[in-house]
Amino acid sequence: MQPLAFTLAALVLLATPGPTNTLLWLSGASAGFRRSTPLLLGELGGYLAVIIPAVALLAPFLAAHPQIGLALRIVAACWVLFLAYALWTTGDDSRTSTEITIRHVFVTTLLNPKALIVALVLLPQAGLVATMPWIAGFSLLVVFAGSLWIGAGAMLVQLSRGARTSHLARRVAAVCLAAFSFGIAGSALAAMA
Repeated sequence: MQPLAFTLAALVLLATPGPTNTLLWLSGASAGFRRSTPLLLGELGGYLAVIIPAVALLAPFLAAHPQIGLALRIVAACWVLFLAYALWTTGDDSRTSTEITIRHVFVTTLLNPKALIVALVLLPQAGLVATMPWIAGFSLLVVFAGSLWIGAGAMLVQLSRGARTSHLARRVAAVCLAAFSFGIAGSALAAMA
């Protein structure tokens, strides 16, 4: 894949709404842009924790053992559904609301199927050393796209001019996460049939 095609494909993938982006958007809406930017470390760490081993070792292993890939999808669906439940049941009072942490974003990204798509489809399958410049470029794209999601959430608060939006934003995010969870589980179950 050529660098421009890789960049465009990665940006489209990173801009697509998903569990990680929902958490970044929600944090931007509830905590603001500046306080949410450390979450980008969790996102980048989650992607790299999947991509680097996948490029180095996982591609041949998953091809030989597809049931493990299905199990990973089910685990991802359960995690995302848990996050949806936690967001839905969190109160509107800022003193009792659950803060989105780097750990939440890291685990969500770690279980996000996008990481495997990047590792096994978008990146050249040329070994880890040859792929490192591509991974570095992808890392910059992660920070860029994640910042846009956080900024979109923070802009929601600015546009509402101080109206109480955290309860509504959490409910919208919970519904989105539940939908993603059911989609991931459905694709895993369909692959089993």
